[in-house]
Amino acid sequence: MTKKRIYVAYTGGTIGMQKSAQGYIPVPGFLTECVQRMPEFYREEMPEFTIHEYTPLMDSSDMSPADWQHIAEDIRSHYSDYDGFVILHGTDTMAYTASALSFMFENLAKPVIITGSQIPLAALRSDGQTNLLNALYIAANYPIHEVGLFFNNILYRGNRATKADANGFNAFDSPNFSSLLRAGIQISVEAGEVNALGHEPLRLTPVTPQAIGVVTLYPGISAAIFDNMLQQPVKALIMQSYGVGNAPQDPQLLASLRRAIEQGTVVLNCTQCFKGKVNMGGYATGNALAQVGVVSGHDMTVEAALTKLHYLLSQDLSQSEINNLLETNLRGELTA
Repeated sequence: MTKKRIYVAYTGGTIGMQKSAQGYIPVPGFLTECVQRMPEFYREEMPEFTIHEYTPLMDSSDMSPADWQHIAEDIRSHYSDYDGFVILHGTDTMAYTASALSFMFENLAKPVIITGSQIPLAALRSDGQTNLLNALYIAANYPIHEVGLFFNNILYRGNRATKADANGFNAFDSPNFSSLLRAGIQISVEAGEVNALGHEPLRLTPVTPQAIGVVTLYPGISAAIFDNMLQQPVKALIMQSYGVGNAPQDPQLLASLRRAIEQGTVVLNCTQCFKGKVNMGGYATGNALAQVGVVSGHDMTVEAALTKLHYLLSQDLSQSEINNLLETNLRGELTA
Protein backbone atom coordinates (compact mmCIF):
# COMPACT_ATOMS: atom_id res chain seq x y z
CA MET A 1 0.00 0.00 0.00
CA THR A 2 1.33 3.43 -0.92
CA LYS A 3 2.43 5.48 2.06
CA LYS A 4 0.69 8.75 2.76
CA ARG A 5 2.76 11.87 2.15
CA ILE A 6 2.70 14.71 4.68
CA TYR A 7 4.04 18.22 4.16
CA VAL A 8 5.63 19.77 7.26
CA ALA A 9 6.03 23.55 7.35
CA TYR A 10 8.32 24.75 10.13
CA THR A 11 7.52 28.41 10.69
CA GLY A 12 9.62 28.76 13.84
CA GLY A 13 8.98 28.37 17.54
CA THR A 14 10.42 26.49 20.47
CA ILE A 15 10.27 23.03 18.92
CA GLY A 16 13.20 23.64 16.55
CA MET A 17 15.40 25.87 18.71
CA GLN A 18 19.02 25.22 19.61
CA LYS A 19 20.71 25.99 22.92
CA SER A 20 23.20 28.86 22.89
CA ALA A 21 25.03 31.01 25.43
CA GLN A 22 22.11 33.46 25.25
CA GLY A 23 19.45 30.76 25.69
CA TYR A 24 17.46 28.88 23.05
CA ILE A 25 17.54 30.45 19.59
CA PRO A 26 16.17 29.50 16.14
CA VAL A 27 18.86 28.05 13.87
CA PRO A 28 18.13 27.26 10.19
CA GLY A 29 18.31 23.54 9.46
CA PHE A 30 18.56 22.48 13.09
CA LEU A 31 15.03 21.05 13.38
CA THR A 32 15.46 18.95 10.24
CA GLU A 33 18.76 17.59 11.58
CA CYS A 34 17.14 16.69 14.90
CA VAL A 35 14.32 14.78 13.22
CA GLN A 36 16.75 12.93 10.95
CA ARG A 37 18.63 11.69 14.03
CA MET A 38 15.44 10.19 15.52
CA PRO A 39 14.72 6.75 14.01
CA GLU A 40 11.14 6.62 15.35
CA PHE A 41 10.11 9.14 12.68
CA TYR A 42 11.14 6.64 10.00
CA ARG A 43 9.46 3.52 11.29
CA GLU A 44 7.45 1.47 8.83
CA GLU A 45 4.16 2.68 10.35
CA MET A 46 5.02 6.33 9.77
CA PRO A 47 4.07 8.29 6.64
CA GLU A 48 6.60 9.82 4.32
CA PHE A 49 7.13 13.49 5.07
CA THR A 50 8.93 16.52 3.74
CA ILE A 51 10.09 19.31 6.05
CA HIS A 52 10.19 22.83 4.67
CA GLU A 53 11.80 25.38 6.97
CA TYR A 54 10.71 28.98 6.52
CA THR A 55 13.24 31.75 6.00
CA PRO A 56 13.49 33.53 8.31
CA LEU A 57 12.24 31.39 11.17
CA MET A 58 9.84 33.39 13.32
CA ASP A 59 8.99 33.68 16.97
CA SER A 60 5.23 33.29 17.03
CA SER A 61 4.83 36.53 18.98
CA ASP A 62 5.98 38.28 15.78
CA MET A 63 3.25 36.63 13.67
CA SER A 64 0.86 38.90 11.77
CA PRO A 65 -2.01 38.42 9.30
CA ALA A 66 0.57 38.59 6.50
CA ASP A 67 2.14 35.45 7.96
CA TRP A 68 -1.22 33.68 8.12
CA GLN A 69 -1.54 34.47 4.43
CA HIS A 70 1.96 33.14 3.71
CA ILE A 71 1.25 29.84 5.50
CA ALA A 72 -2.11 29.46 3.73
CA GLU A 73 -0.54 30.08 0.32
CA ASP A 74 2.22 27.57 1.11
CA ILE A 75 -0.39 24.91 1.87
CA ARG A 76 -2.37 25.76 -1.25
CA SER A 77 0.73 25.54 -3.47
CA HIS A 78 1.47 22.00 -2.18
CA TYR A 79 -2.14 20.91 -1.74
CA SER A 80 -2.31 18.52 -4.68
CA ASP A 81 1.04 16.86 -3.88
CA TYR A 82 0.43 15.76 -0.29
CA ASP A 83 -2.19 13.89 1.73
CA GLY A 84 -1.98 16.11 4.79
CA PHE A 85 -0.19 19.05 6.35
CA VAL A 86 1.55 19.67 9.66
CA ILE A 87 2.51 23.21 10.64
CA LEU A 88 5.15 23.66 13.34
CA HIS A 89 4.55 26.90 15.16
CA GLY A 90 5.37 28.70 18.41
CA THR A 91 2.74 28.25 21.11
CA ASP A 92 2.17 31.93 21.96
CA THR A 93 0.00 32.67 18.93
CA MET A 94 -0.64 29.14 17.70
CA ALA A 95 -4.38 29.38 18.42
CA TYR A 96 -4.62 32.61 16.41
CA THR A 97 -2.99 31.00 13.36
CA ALA A 98 -5.14 27.87 13.68
CA SER A 99 -8.28 30.00 13.85
CA ALA A 100 -7.25 32.22 10.95
CA LEU A 101 -6.48 29.28 8.65
CA SER A 102 -9.80 27.65 9.50
CA PHE A 103 -11.65 30.68 8.13
CA MET A 104 -9.38 31.24 5.14
CA PHE A 105 -9.80 27.71 3.76
CA GLU A 106 -13.04 26.44 2.23
CA ASN A 107 -13.62 22.94 0.84
CA LEU A 108 -10.73 21.63 2.94
CA ALA A 109 -10.57 17.95 2.02
CA LYS A 110 -7.31 17.07 3.76
CA PRO A 111 -6.11 17.41 7.36
CA VAL A 112 -4.15 20.46 8.48
CA ILE A 113 -2.62 20.08 11.96
CA ILE A 114 -0.74 22.79 13.84
CA THR A 115 1.59 21.74 16.63
CA GLY A 116 4.77 22.69 18.45
CA SER A 117 6.27 22.19 21.89
CA GLN A 118 7.03 23.73 25.24
CA ILE A 119 10.56 22.28 25.31
CA PRO A 120 12.81 22.16 22.19
CA LEU A 121 12.98 18.88 20.30
CA ALA A 122 16.73 18.60 20.94
CA ALA A 123 16.37 19.03 24.73
CA LEU A 124 15.94 16.36 27.36
CA ARG A 125 12.27 15.71 28.24
CA SER A 126 11.01 17.51 25.16
CA ASP A 127 7.32 17.22 24.39
CA GLY A 128 8.12 18.07 20.78
CA GLN A 129 8.89 14.51 19.74
CA THR A 130 5.51 13.18 20.91
CA ASN A 131 3.61 16.14 19.47
CA LEU A 132 5.23 15.94 16.03
CA LEU A 133 5.22 12.14 15.85
CA ASN A 134 1.52 11.99 16.70
CA ALA A 135 0.61 14.89 14.41
CA LEU A 136 2.25 13.11 11.46
CA TYR A 137 0.65 9.77 12.31
CA ILE A 138 -2.82 11.25 12.85
CA ALA A 139 -2.66 13.34 9.67
CA ALA A 140 -1.89 10.18 7.70
CA ASN A 141 -4.19 7.70 9.42
CA TYR A 142 -7.02 9.76 10.93
CA PRO A 143 -7.71 12.41 8.29
CA ILE A 144 -10.09 14.92 9.87
CA HIS A 145 -10.76 17.52 7.20
CA GLU A 146 -10.34 20.70 9.16
CA VAL A 147 -7.65 22.81 10.75
CA GLY A 148 -6.72 21.16 14.03
CA LEU A 149 -4.35 22.02 16.85
CA PHE A 150 -2.55 19.05 18.38
CA PHE A 151 -0.92 19.29 21.77
CA ASN A 152 -0.25 16.88 24.62
CA ASN A 153 -2.09 13.97 22.99
CA ILE A 154 -5.25 15.93 22.14
CA LEU A 155 -6.39 17.19 18.75
CA TYR A 156 -8.52 20.30 19.16
CA ARG A 157 -10.61 22.12 16.57
CA GLY A 158 -8.27 24.96 15.63
CA ASN A 159 -10.79 27.75 16.06
CA ARG A 160 -11.93 26.43 19.44
CA ALA A 161 -8.49 26.18 21.04
CA THR A 162 -6.90 28.72 23.35
CA LYS A 163 -3.59 28.76 25.19
CA ALA A 164 -4.37 27.93 28.80
CA ASP A 165 -1.00 27.26 30.47
CA ALA A 166 2.27 29.07 29.88
CA ASN A 167 4.41 26.50 31.70
CA GLY A 168 2.76 23.08 31.52
CA PHE A 169 2.73 20.49 28.75
CA ASN A 170 -1.08 20.72 28.64
CA ALA A 171 -0.72 24.18 27.14
CA PHE A 172 -4.04 24.35 25.29
CA ASP A 173 -7.68 23.82 26.07
CA SER A 174 -11.01 23.98 24.25
CA PRO A 175 -13.43 25.35 26.84
CA ASN A 176 -16.60 25.27 24.76
CA PHE A 177 -16.15 22.32 22.42
CA SER A 178 -15.09 18.68 22.72
CA SER A 179 -11.72 17.54 21.43
CA LEU A 180 -11.65 16.12 17.91
CA LEU A 181 -9.42 13.18 18.87
CA ARG A 182 -7.44 11.82 21.82
CA ALA A 183 -4.22 9.86 21.43
CA GLY A 184 -4.08 7.69 24.54
CA ILE A 185 -3.15 4.02 24.61
CA GLN A 186 -5.73 3.81 21.87
CA ILE A 187 -6.48 6.65 19.48
CA SER A 188 -10.11 7.61 19.98
CA VAL A 189 -12.00 9.88 17.64
CA GLU A 190 -14.35 12.14 19.58
CA ALA A 191 -15.96 15.19 17.91
CA GLY A 192 -13.90 14.78 14.74
CA GLU A 193 -15.01 13.05 11.57
CA VAL A 194 -12.52 10.83 9.78
CA ASN A 195 -13.12 10.71 6.04
CA ALA A 196 -11.36 9.56 2.92
CA LEU A 197 -9.26 12.26 1.31
CA GLY A 198 -11.44 14.39 -0.91
CA HIS A 199 -10.90 16.05 -4.27
CA GLU A 200 -12.90 19.24 -3.89
CA PRO A 201 -11.06 22.30 -5.21
CA LEU A 202 -9.53 24.14 -2.28
CA ARG A 203 -10.63 27.76 -1.98
CA LEU A 204 -8.45 30.28 -0.19
CA THR A 205 -9.87 33.66 0.82
CA PRO A 206 -7.01 36.16 1.31
CA VAL A 207 -6.77 37.96 4.63
CA THR A 208 -5.26 41.41 4.93
CA PRO A 209 -4.33 43.29 8.13
CA GLN A 210 -7.32 45.07 9.66
CA ALA A 211 -7.55 47.72 12.38
CA ILE A 212 -9.31 45.88 15.21
CA GLY A 213 -9.41 46.93 18.84
CA VAL A 214 -9.79 44.68 21.88
CA VAL A 215 -10.87 46.06 25.25
CA THR A 216 -11.53 44.17 28.49
CA LEU A 217 -14.16 45.63 30.80
CA TYR A 218 -13.29 46.24 34.43
CA PRO A 219 -15.11 47.97 37.29
CA GLY A 220 -14.90 51.74 36.83
CA ILE A 221 -13.81 51.69 33.18
CA SER A 222 -14.21 55.12 31.59
CA ALA A 223 -16.29 55.79 28.50
CA ALA A 224 -13.35 57.90 27.30
CA ILE A 225 -11.38 54.70 26.75
CA PHE A 226 -14.05 53.52 24.32
CA ASP A 227 -14.04 56.90 22.59
CA ASN A 228 -10.29 56.60 22.10
CA MET A 229 -10.43 52.94 21.04
CA LEU A 230 -13.18 53.60 18.50
CA GLN A 231 -11.40 56.38 16.62
CA GLN A 232 -10.74 55.79 12.93
CA PRO A 233 -9.18 53.78 11.35
CA VAL A 234 -10.58 51.16 13.76
CA LYS A 235 -13.06 49.02 11.81
CA ALA A 236 -14.12 46.71 14.62
CA LEU A 237 -13.93 46.38 18.38
CA ILE A 238 -14.02 43.20 20.44
CA MET A 239 -15.40 43.97 23.86
CA GLN A 240 -14.63 41.38 26.52
CA SER A 241 -17.60 41.79 28.82
CA TYR A 242 -18.67 40.34 32.14
CA GLY A 243 -20.37 36.97 32.48
CA VAL A 244 -22.96 36.32 29.78
CA GLY A 245 -22.25 39.59 28.00
CA ASN A 246 -22.95 42.29 30.54
CA ALA A 247 -21.51 45.81 30.73
CA PRO A 248 -22.09 48.86 32.93
CA GLN A 249 -25.28 50.75 32.13
CA ASP A 250 -23.24 53.92 31.73
CA PRO A 251 -25.08 56.31 29.38
CA GLN A 252 -21.79 57.75 28.11
CA LEU A 253 -20.37 54.30 27.36
CA LEU A 254 -23.53 53.23 25.54
CA ALA A 255 -23.58 56.52 23.61
CA SER A 256 -19.96 55.96 22.56
CA LEU A 257 -20.78 52.49 21.27
CA ARG A 258 -23.90 53.75 19.48
CA ARG A 259 -21.94 56.52 17.70
CA ALA A 260 -19.27 54.11 16.54
CA ILE A 261 -21.79 51.54 15.29
CA GLU A 262 -23.77 54.22 13.43
CA GLN A 263 -20.52 55.29 11.75
CA GLY A 264 -19.93 51.74 10.50
CA THR A 265 -17.75 50.18 13.19
CA VAL A 266 -18.53 46.57 14.12
CA VAL A 267 -18.68 45.94 17.88
CA LEU A 268 -18.52 42.30 18.96
CA ASN A 269 -19.34 41.19 22.50
CA CYS A 270 -17.30 38.26 23.85
CA THR A 271 -17.32 37.06 27.43
CA GLN A 272 -14.11 37.43 29.42
CA CYS A 273 -14.98 34.16 31.17
CA PHE A 274 -12.87 31.19 30.15
CA LYS A 275 -15.97 29.08 29.50
CA GLY A 276 -19.54 29.87 28.53
CA LYS A 277 -21.36 32.00 26.01
CA VAL A 278 -22.79 35.48 25.55
CA ASN A 279 -26.52 35.91 26.06
CA MET A 280 -27.32 39.62 25.95
CA GLY A 281 -31.00 38.93 26.55
CA GLY A 282 -30.38 37.51 30.00
CA TYR A 283 -29.91 40.76 31.92
CA ALA A 284 -30.82 44.40 31.37
CA THR A 285 -27.11 45.29 31.32
CA GLY A 286 -26.58 43.00 28.35
CA ASN A 287 -29.80 43.93 26.63
CA ALA A 288 -28.74 47.59 26.61
CA LEU A 289 -25.73 46.60 24.49
CA ALA A 290 -27.93 44.71 22.03
CA GLN A 291 -30.21 47.74 21.74
CA VAL A 292 -27.36 49.97 20.49
CA GLY A 293 -26.27 47.35 17.90
CA VAL A 294 -23.56 45.34 19.64
CA VAL A 295 -23.22 41.85 18.11
CA SER A 296 -23.06 38.66 20.18
CA GLY A 297 -19.86 36.63 19.99
CA HIS A 298 -21.70 33.60 21.40
CA ASP A 299 -19.02 31.20 22.72
CA MET A 300 -16.16 32.11 20.40
CA THR A 301 -12.68 32.38 21.83
CA VAL A 302 -11.03 35.77 21.48
CA GLU A 303 -8.64 34.17 18.98
CA ALA A 304 -11.55 32.97 16.84
CA ALA A 305 -13.37 36.30 17.14
CA LEU A 306 -10.32 38.31 16.10
CA THR A 307 -9.38 36.14 13.15
CA LYS A 308 -12.99 35.85 11.97
CA LEU A 309 -13.17 39.64 11.94
CA HIS A 310 -9.97 39.77 9.88
CA TYR A 311 -11.49 37.25 7.47
CA LEU A 312 -14.78 39.13 7.10
CA LEU A 313 -13.31 42.64 6.99
CA SER A 314 -10.93 41.53 4.22
CA GLN A 315 -13.94 40.97 1.96
CA ASP A 316 -16.27 43.44 0.30
CA LEU A 317 -19.09 43.08 2.80
CA SER A 318 -21.48 45.58 4.34
CA GLN A 319 -21.67 46.17 8.08
CA SER A 320 -24.97 44.28 8.29
CA GLU A 321 -23.54 41.34 6.34
CA ILE A 322 -20.55 41.19 8.68
CA ASN A 323 -22.80 41.38 11.74
CA ASN A 324 -24.90 38.51 10.41
CA LEU A 325 -21.89 36.34 9.53
CA LEU A 326 -20.30 36.94 12.93
CA GLU A 327 -23.29 35.20 14.50
CA THR A 328 -23.28 32.45 11.85
CA ASN A 329 -21.38 29.23 12.47
CA LEU A 330 -19.02 29.18 9.47
CA ARG A 331 -16.33 26.63 10.48
CA GLY A 332 -17.56 25.19 13.75
CA GLU A 333 -16.24 28.18 15.70
CA LEU A 334 -19.40 28.90 17.66
CA THR A 335 -22.47 27.28 19.15
CA ALA A 336 -25.45 29.31 18.01
